[in-house]
Amino acid sequence: MQVGPYAVIGENVKVGPQTTIGPHVVIEGPTEIGIGNKIFPGAAIGLETQDLKYKGAVSHLKIGDYNRIREYVTINRATDEGEFTIIGDRNLLMAYVHVAHNCIIENEVVIANNVALAGHVEIESNAVIGGVLGVHQFVRIGRRAMVGGMSRIDRDVPPFMLIEGNPAKVRSLNLIGLKRAGLAPEDINLFKKAFRLLYRSDLRLTEAVEQLGLLSDRDDLQHLYHFLQASTGPNRRGPIPAMQRAD
Repeated sequence: MQVGPYAVIGENVKVGPQTTIGPHVVIEGPTEIGIGNKIFPGAAIGLETQDLKYKGAVSHLKIGDYNRIREYVTINRATDEGEFTIIGDRNLLMAYVHVAHNCIIENEVVIANNVALAGHVEIESNAVIGGVLGVHQFVRIGRRAMVGGMSRIDRDVPPFMLIEGNPAKVRSLNLIGLKRAGLAPEDINLFKKAFRLLYRSDLRLTEAVEQLGLLSDRDDLQHLYHFLQASTGPNRRGPIPAMQRAD
């Protein structure tokens, strides 16, 4: 482990080998940081939540392996006793990203500069989040979704979709992300069929989601089905809608 000048590492902080902590970084605990991370100058990691409900509970932050946490990123611990904010592996959080209490970021996620995640946001693996935007509390962003910069994200972002705008809309499939994942042309055609079913048919979304579940038994399409099924369920904000078609 390498620690730069003027960095402050508090009690109850565990840092794995090969992790580099830059100058003026502040890390408080209980926080656990894994192997091979690089934390750039000025980051504030594991400080208590900004949630006004916080009453001094012993909450946690867990960061996995090989993440890049750039300048002045802030990552808060969870709110209630025994709860966690969780960052997975091989993520890139660019400068001035804020990760609030109880967020979960899975693996290989890219979050560009000046993004603010409110509490309880969940981001699935391989998502890409453009810069200078906010994400509403309790929102989920799906696997291999791409979110355009300066969007307003106040509802769930379906997996494999390209989202952009204020208010945000589903613009298309994230075809670049699907190709980078190594999908064959026939598999991408299945995703195009799913997109047309969800966003270009005359079915209501709940009906289209049920049809989606019957379209294919591929794991990734079933993941899209279960994500949307949960998003349209009770006590959820629902998924971001598609842009309106021109007549």
